[in-house]
Amino acid sequence: MRPSTRFTRRLGWLLIGGSLALHFVTVFAYYRQPSLLAAFTVMPIWVWGGLGLFASCLAFLALRAPLSLVVTTVWAFTLLLGADEARVIGHFHARPPQPGPPLAYHGTQPIRVITLNAAHFLYGDPTADLRGWQPDIVLLQEISPAHAQKIADALFGKEAHFRAYSRNAVASRWPIVREVRNPNIRFRFFNHNVTIRLPNGRTVEVSNLHLTSAATDLSLWRPTCWKNHRENRRARHFEISVALRILEETCGFPGAQPVILAGDFNAPPTDPIHRLLSQDFLDAFDEAGTGWGNTFQRRIPILRIDQIHATRHFKPLGCRAVTTRHSDHRFVVADLLLES
Repeated sequence: MRPSTRFTRRLGWLLIGGSLALHFVTVFAYYRQPSLLAAFTVMPIWVWGGLGLFASCLAFLALRAPLSLVVTTVWAFTLLLGADEARVIGHFHARPPQPGPPLAYHGTQPIRVITLNAAHFLYGDPTADLRGWQPDIVLLQEISPAHAQKIADALFGKEAHFRAYSRNAVASRWPIVREVRNPNIRFRFFNHNVTIRLPNGRTVEVSNLHLTSAATDLSLWRPTCWKNHRENRRARHFEISVALRILEETCGFPGAQPVILAGDFNAPPTDPIHRLLSQDFLDAFDEAGTGWGNTFQRRIPILRIDQIHATRHFKPLGCRAVTTRHSDHRFVVADLLLES
């Protein structure tokens, strides 16, 4: 084996040191999620993990030292534990939703829920794609009332029920007996609740969310980029807090009332806004997801920003993201069993 030169040794140690430093910052940033580092965590953890792995692998080529392999192993375990995409590995019990009606679970029919950002129909009509999954409840964002009614009529025919408010809509196979609109007209676009009566007489509260769009500036060398991401995160934190407060004030939440909260969060599951939900809600994909769950952007989905959450009255049986050509988002399908 050719001995390493002084330059390659120095390069190797520099790469190992850089990889370890990046690992420390990454673990701290994604575990603690400080607002100061919001611009850093807006990207999936595997972006930084890929850089760290690349550096440690180059270090091995330069040094042939066991330490570089240790650093590589540490990164691999970090990504396995920290990446949202890796959480599906242990879902052996999950039943991925399939086109057609949902399968009964021990004699009980689950509720099939879909959420889709329809992108104002700029990519065409997604009705045919949705119809194949035979949903019971559909939450739509970026949609006009006329388009929402068209989807509801196509999916449920004479049994269709729908409510639309601002740019959100909910379509249901079963009667909608109540509607709650965000009373603050400035924030009407991000929150819309309805109460649905099931065939067995029970009611389910459905909250349709479309939170503030994520900041897309990745000029990390500019202070304004970090400021924009901090303010953007705070805006969504405020919006989700308001949505939860409206639920508390208008229905039996948290408590006896089953609630489905879904839509376009414009934030991945690692974002701290989800800590506000974890006490009362289950993320259907976290619990029973299969396949590649990321939903945006449709062509290269790297972020899971479209999500379905449900209170612990429900047992998520399966969840998956489905590609449609008629949106820039993939839509999410979840089968939820309402337990007695």
